Parts: sequence; C-alpha cells; structure tokens
Amino acid sequence: MRLAFALRTRLGSAMPSAAPHCRSSRLAGLWAALLLSFWALAFGAAARAETPAAASAASASKPSGPPLRYGGDGTSGAPYIFKDPADPSRTVGFEVDIMDEIGRHLGRPVVFVQNDWSNLIPGLDAGLYDVALSGLEITAAHQAAADFSIPYYTTFGQIVIRRGEMPVDGLADLKGKSVGTLKSSQMEYVLKQAGGIDVRSYDEEIDAYSDLKLKRIDATVMDFPIAVYYAQPDRELQFTGPPIGRIAYGIALRKGAHPELLAQINTALSQMSVDGSLHAILDSWALWSPVMAQVTGDAKPMIAQPVNYEHFVEATQPSGWRAQLDRYARFLPQLGWAALMTMEISILSMVLAVGLGAALALARVYGGTVLDRLAQIYIEVVRGTPLLIQVLFIYYGLPKIGLQLDPFVAGVLALGLNYAAYEAENYRAGLLAVPRHQMEAAVALNMTERQALRNVIIPQAARMVLPPTTNDFISLIKDSSLVSVISLVELTKTYEQISTTYYDYFGTGILVAAIYLLLGLPFVRLAHWAEKHVSRGMTRSSH
Repeated sequence: MRLAFALRTRLGSAMPSAAPHCRSSRLAGLWAALLLSFWALAFGAAARAETPAAASAASASKPSGPPLRYGGDGTSGAPYIFKDPADPSRTVGFEVDIMDEIGRHLGRPVVFVQNDWSNLIPGLDAGLYDVALSGLEITAAHQAAADFSIPYYTTFGQIVIRRGEMPVDGLADLKGKSVGTLKSSQMEYVLKQAGGIDVRSYDEEIDAYSDLKLKRIDATVMDFPIAVYYAQPDRELQFTGPPIGRIAYGIALRKGAHPELLAQINTALSQMSVDGSLHAILDSWALWSPVMAQVTGDAKPMIAQPVNYEHFVEATQPSGWRAQLDRYARFLPQLGWAALMTMEISILSMVLAVGLGAALALARVYGGTVLDRLAQIYIEVVRGTPLLIQVLFIYYGLPKIGLQLDPFVAGVLALGLNYAAYEAENYRAGLLAVPRHQMEAAVALNMTERQALRNVIIPQAARMVLPPTTNDFISLIKDSSLVSVISLVELTKTYEQISTTYYDYFGTGILVAAIYLLLGLPFVRLAHWAEKHVSRGMTRSSH
C-alpha cells in the first residue's frame, strides 16, 4: 500500500513532455507408471488448490454469445497477462481484467490463447484467435499489419538505474551509456533515434533488470507498467528522470476482417472509460496515472485499492526456505501437464520420423536412381535449414496457400519431418553395414528381394541403429521446446513463464531439468533392454 501511494505522489509532479489448448494424452500410459509418484503429488496439489470461491465462480451465470478468443504472451507478462504467482493455474493481469469486462459488455465469454509476443499479429492471420493484446503498441508499423482499437491504456517509458547512483535527467544523460530495453518495443525505437546510446535489446524484461543489477548495463528504459512490477519492488533499483515519450496500447484484430467486432470493442472501451470500470481495473493494479487522467479526462481520485499489485509483490517475495519450497510445490501441477504435452508431442513426432526415415533410407539404398535423388534432395533441404524456420513456415507460412493446421498438428509435423531426415541417414548407414552377401544368400535360398529385406537385412540393420535412434529421441524431447513459438505450452515454455514471474531461473531451472531427466531415463533403459533383446543369439561364445 505504501508503495502504491508513494508511486502516486511521484507521478503527481511528473507529466510526460512528448508523445510517441489442454489435450488428454492417449500416450500417457506408456510412461505414467514410471512417474507415478510425481503425478500423484502434482494432482494432489491441484486438488488442494480448488477453493469454494472457484466453485462459486463456476456456478455463476455465463455470457451466452460465442467465445471471444484473445491472444497474448504470458511469459514475463506482469502486469499485462501472466500466471498468478500464488496460484499458477490462474491467468491474471490488468489486460485479462479488461478483456473480461469487454466480454461482459459484448455478452461473450473470453478465452485466452498463449502465443509469443513477436507472433501475436501473425497469429491473427493464422486464425488462432479473434483479437490480440499484450502491451501491443499502436504504431505505424503495427497498424499497417493489423486493425487496432482505440487505446485502452496510455503510458510512457520509465528510466531505472541502480539505487544510490547519480540520477538521470532524461535521454540526454543516457548518451554514452549502455541502456537495456525490450526488443522490438517503442522504447527501443526511441532510444535508437536519440543517438549516442548503446542500446541493448532483450526478449525478457527481467533479463534487462538482472544485467542492470550485475552492472552489465548502466540503465534501462521500459514501459512504466513493467518498471512498476519488476523494478519498483527491487531494493537494488530505483526510478529516475522524467517520463519518456508516450505509448498507447490497443487491441489488435486481423486487418480488414472484423469491422463489426472492432466497432463493438471500441464502444465497450468507451463505456468502460465513462462508467469508471477501466479506472477501477487500473487502480487495482496500481497503474492509474496522471497520464491516463489527462488522456481520459477522468480526474477522480483512487476508486479502488491496489490489491492486485500488493498480491503480486507479496506472492513473488516469499521469506524463508519453507515458503520457497511451498512455491515450488505449487509449480508441480502446471509442470506436470506441461510434461504430458512435451511427451505427447515427442512420441508422436518420433513415430512419424521413424516411419518416414525408414522409407527414405530404403528409397536411397534400394529405390533406384530417381527415388534416391528425390530422397537425397529432401534430406539435404531439411538438414540444411533451421528447425525453428521449419516450424514457423509450416504454421504461419502454409496458411498463405490455404493449408491451415492446428498448433498441435503443426508442431508434431514439423518435428517429425525434420527428424525423419536424420533418421533416414542413420537407417541408410545401418542398411549399408549389412554385408551384401546376406542379400545374395537370401535370394539363393529362394527368397524374393522384399522377403530378404524384411527377414534378413532390416532386422540386422535395426539392431545397429537402435543406439543413434534412442539418442535422437532424447534430442527430440528437448527440441520440442521450439513448438512454443506456435502457441503450444510445453515444459520449456512453462519454465519461462514461471521463472520470469518469480525472478527465479535457478531453483525453477533445477526442477525443470530434473523433470526432463526423469522423462528421458525410462527411454534410455528401454533402449538398453531392446538392444539386449535383439542381440540374443548374436554374440559369440568363448571356449
């Protein structure tokens, strides 16, 4: 509370001077027994997390219209859209509250869809959601790619330095210094336009503040809401200087696709500004400022206590090791479902990779010149381009030619097609390692070439390629993290969401690394058993 009132006092004398999906995995039975104790703890924690208030909310009357899906990035998203630090099963934020209020005005339930910030507007074109918001700035570049509502929040850039250092009085004092900001943000543009500043761009805001405390950079300039939640509670950092520029956030819609919906959203935002509901939401998050009062003409004093801000500060700064352990225990249900998603994607992708890889290998070795050349072209193209580019192309590129895929299907397809190229070369090496006279002997025994392949060549090759295939599967489990760029929330994406919310990469990283290790070990043991099984009768006995 004291922080909120201090914030209002500081802002009163500083005005800006310039304007600028959960799947139920059918494959879980393959490995759930190996992780029984982990799931029992996770599901038990999830059951304990259910409260009477949640049950009461579920029984409340719901809007009757079609769902309004909105995309946002919950990674390091406070106070925009993020996981509640006290209950990671809940998605909260002032933009979540604004969308809930818009949904009530429109008579439609709202549904949040996770996506990377840089892919929010492409997600509109892909039809992943109806609207997008996550601190999306209304700029000329953004307006060229999407339609925008009227601003729902207007703010500015805030300079942050290490506590106790010489105050900074505007951009002029930052010349010659290294300054951190968010990549592709309006403040990045402002800093570069100022000239003479060594601009360091970051994907996550807390990484910039971490580097500031470690003296890797001299200052940061980021949007005021970010500074309020990630810098203001930190005793090692302090605000300094006047507001920088003017930033307006808007709700994005697919360009020219939904003019009626855009008009309805604008009407709802206008009504929220008039009836005070927007003011109350921003008050509860300690974000109402003289800038908003000036823009909206609403000069009323505080109409709601900053309860959400206080809840965030309290939940993200536990005291003592017991509180820390309790926090990690709360992560388990969220990490458990993320691990299920990771394994489902990985297993299905590997099945596709093994099947297609075997076909490509057979085409190269026994398919003749034409099939050999076609298979070789596929393998070289796939191996010669980054997996991330392939994922983005399949999900965001193919809709341009009329092929629109579900995020899960697109992720499995991208990983499977990529790993098929590597598996093909493994299997080709295994086929070529079988002596040629084995085929000749089989044909001499009246077998057809197909029978010889099935009964003589492939069984021997399979025994030799088991180790590299197992190694590739372990790598695929880790590479499944790349599908998070197409809105799939798997284990690595969940780690990012949790660690950036709590400012804790260390403890959360150890926990997630242990889960990855736990996921991979059963398959390593299974591979060892399979190698011994297929090698029975093949080892020499000594006399």
